[in-house]
Amino acid sequence: MIIGYAAGAFDLFHVGHLNILRQAKSRCDHLIAGVVSDDRLLETKGRRPIISEDERLEIVSSINFVDQAVLEYHSSRLKTWQEVGFDVFFKGDDWKNTPKGIELEKQFKTVGVKVEYFPYTMHTSSTKLRIALAQLSAPSDQARQA
Repeated sequence: MIIGYAAGAFDLFHVGHLNILRQAKSRCDHLIAGVVSDDRLLETKGRRPIISEDERLEIVSSINFVDQAVLEYHSSRLKTWQEVGFDVFFKGDDWKNTPKGIELEKQFKTVGVKVEYFPYTMHTSSTKLRIALAQLSAPSDQARQA
């Protein structure tokens, strides 16, 4: 049995998130989705997510091809692997051949975990959604100030 692990913030859940989870499930028997905690996101991205970790965990847990969802709170993916246990780690290909991706592959190789990349959904991302929301709210903010 192949156990796969796909981690993400899954904030402002969109089709790119769905695509990664769907593709991951097609390549393993049991899919664990790691939902990165609010504190970890603050530490790594410098901001809190819009959707709380409890709600993000509930959303991801409800997807029929996710067999298990866990809260990911370690800064080290190896520590997560020690706790959760998986054979394959899935990631968007925006990490492929980057310093972070190369380091991730090197670390996982030491414990026999394979890293597989999936195509990044170019037309949507949580960052793009944040920008669009900010632009939508800007005119109403200006109207209130007038």
